[in-house]
Amino acid sequence: MIQVENLKCGGCVSSVKKALATIAGVREVSVDLETGMIEVGGHADRSQLVEKLAGLGYPEVGNNNLLSKTKSYVSCAIGKMSH
Repeated sequence: MIQVENLKCGGCVSSVKKALATIAGVREVSVDLETGMIEVGGHADRSQLVEKLAGLGYPEVGNNNLLSKTKSYVSCAIGKMSH
């Protein structure tokens, strides 16, 4: 389980699921929008998951900054368009 910041809506959830699904070893991704908890099924490297999430603008709790917030809005918009 990884708890992240900046999850705002279904678009964010969609972006997170699609991005994590591209990582080797990931079989399924579950995202709880209210708590920011992300559960990944499979055998993926946790540090790789955290790095991918931070790149999208969804850093692990306690690591948020203005750049992450900005990136999350872009990921959110992309997720809404493909949702």
